[in-house]
Order: sequence, then structure tokens, then C-alpha cells
Amino acid sequence: MTAPRPFVATEILIPPASAFPAWPVVACDQFTAQPEYWQEADRIAGDKPSALRIMLPEYELEAPYVQDKIQKILKTMEDYVNNGLFRSYPNAMIYVARTLSTGKVRHGIVGAVDLEYYDYHKGSKSAVRATEGTVLSRIPPRIAVREKAALEMPHILLLVDDAKVPVLEIAKAEAGQVLYESELMLGGGSIKGQLLSPAAAEKIADAIGSLGGEGDIFVAVGDGNHSLATAKACYENLKAKIGPAALTHPARYALAELCSLRDPSLAFEPIHRVLFDVDIKALKAFLAKKGGSDYCITMVTEQGETPIYLAADGAMLAVGALQNALDAFLEENKGQIDYVHGDDVARTLGRKAGCAAFLLPTVEIDALLPSVQKDGVLPRKTFSMGHAEDKRYYIECRKIK
Repeated sequence: MTAPRPFVATEILIPPASAFPAWPVVACDQFTAQPEYWQEADRIAGDKPSALRIMLPEYELEAPYVQDKIQKILKTMEDYVNNGLFRSYPNAMIYVARTLSTGKVRHGIVGAVDLEYYDYHKGSKSAVRATEGTVLSRIPPRIAVREKAALEMPHILLLVDDAKVPVLEIAKAEAGQVLYESELMLGGGSIKGQLLSPAAAEKIADAIGSLGGEGDIFVAVGDGNHSLATAKACYENLKAKIGPAALTHPARYALAELCSLRDPSLAFEPIHRVLFDVDIKALKAFLAKKGGSDYCITMVTEQGETPIYLAADGAMLAVGALQNALDAFLEENKGQIDYVHGDDVARTLGRKAGCAAFLLPTVEIDALLPSVQKDGVLPRKTFSMGHAEDKRYYIECRKIK
């Protein structure tokens, strides 16, 4: 078998030093229940060039003005490209050192995922694989932005288990010119990016290709699965239109950051569930019927915190048993569900009238990739790689048309 090359060098666009620190903005799927975060980001960005102007925060996906905003985003992308805002680095990867809100440093490599090697469907044997279930309904709104966009920005974080082949150590040793160095707004810590030469990028691509055999996971999607799934859907749509010519089209690739599963800075935090506008009495009665002794989960409501006990009902993890129960409840009752990062945020939301939060345990790192390899994707929103403030910030860009 020819060794796969699922992660490769590409042309990367970087805004000028003068654009920092207003340019970097946290991933669009964060703080969805806290619009005040995005209002403050808007104030900080002001009238400066900013990634905030070419992305759509998910809390606005159902806003009445969303179509107008998408058109403004697309135009701003074109303006940034046509006005020569970016510095271009062809055939490149970038070594990234991100100082998190905890003070720990996360190391990564920004490069391009070859979407020919990626499949997010459960049971996939592709070299690049989702760790969690993909909610298909979340893809079309993202396609509406990407399919006509001139640029992409990555908030995708990929994982490799490089215990045997030190991919990230290769990058660290080869890191060269500093491309950007900046504080990150609203508690995001700081970041530094250094250029990796084409020769260094080849070493890294080859090292990743040596991490497994046929049917193995070489690269797993840790964060941003729906963004990568959107890129895949757009690429498949393009292939349907132009056939083999798509193989040499920029849309075949998606920009992402690759991290080591063994990086000591990585914290695989649980993603809690919060229900809004629900009948708490009916919810408690429903969950009591799902009772068992397999999993204990903390439920937070206006009345306080109480343990609930659920039967596995075929679920290998507590999150699966809970998600199955909540999905069944919402099929029969009114209410909405959100996925929340952080114990304190979940507790605060759960204590509001008509709301309920469910606090979940963490996922063991050593069990992560073997579980996906053996049993397929985990339940959607099983884990998060750190707190919301420590998610990837948009910085680098890439042309996709």
C-alpha cells in the first residue's frame, strides 16, 4: 500500500503585523448562548481588518438578518484579497505555539487536510476520521457561507498519536521565520506562528503517512468536525459538477491545525448539555423511566443539583446514554438543547427558570482513538479540547477558489 499523505503543505495567507491583536477571533461555534461575548469582540475589532468580519458566529445562524450578513462576509473576503491585505507563503506549513488561559503551551502545525482521505460517516475506514457524530442539519448553513467564499480560515484541530513518530518534535526543530506573534482577545492567551520550509513540510507529511496501516486512523478530528464536514460536502458537490478537474482544485483541501494527542497541554473537557424552555417536572419524570445503575450524571436546575442514574441502553459512554434520553424527551416535549463548555457556565444556565443542565465526566485520552477505531464515532459533542477561551482563534487564511 502506498503511504497516504492526508496532511500536506499549501499556500497560506497571513495578515500584516499591523492587523494584530484585532485580527484573531475565537472559533465561530463558541459562546453560542452568550451573545455579549461577540458584542465585545465586535467592539474590540472596531473598524480594523479582523477575522471577525469574514466569519459568522453560530449564535447568528437563525437571525433574521443572516443572509445579508453572509453577503457582507463574502464581499469583505473579496475586498481583503483584492486590496492586498495578506502576505502569501506558498507550499508552506506553520509551527504554532499557543499559550492557553491556563498558562500551558499547546503546540501545533497548520497545514492542509486532503479531503480525499477524509470521511465523517460512522464506520468509515478513512485515514482522516471524525471522532464524534456529525449532525447533518448543521452542514447546510455552513455550506451557504463556504461554497461562495474566496477564503477559508481554520478553527479545526486535528490529532495524531505520534508516540512512535514524533511529528510535532520535527516541526519544533524545523521552525523558522516568525510570521505572527500576538495576544488574543477576551482571555484567549497568546500565540506565535513560525514558518516551516517546503522541505520541513515534506518531512512532516511523510512522518504522518508512516503512522498506521490500511484501515487505520492516521489523523482524527478533535475540534471543528462540522467545519471539516462542510469542506468535504462542498468538495463532493464540486466533483459532481466538474468531475476529475476537482482533483487539482483548491477546494480539495481544507486548512487545519494538527496537534499531538500526547501534548500535555491538551485537556479533553466534557461538553455539558443544557435544556431550555422545558417542563422540569415532566423532564424528571421522563428520566426516571430511563433509570438504571450504569451511569450517574449531575442534573442542575433552579431547585439545585441532584444525581440522576441512567441505564446504558447500548451506550458505551455516559454521554451516549444521556444523549439518547434527551433526544427521546425532546421528540415528545417542547424545549431546545445546547452544548456548553465549562462547569460554571453550565451550572449558571441550568439554574435559570425552565432550564436544566447535565454535567458529564471526561473522556480518557488513551481510550479515544482505539474507541473510534473499534466502534466508530463517539456520540456528538462528547468532548471539547479545553475551555471555550482556549479554542483555536482564526488567524491564517487560504484561497479556496
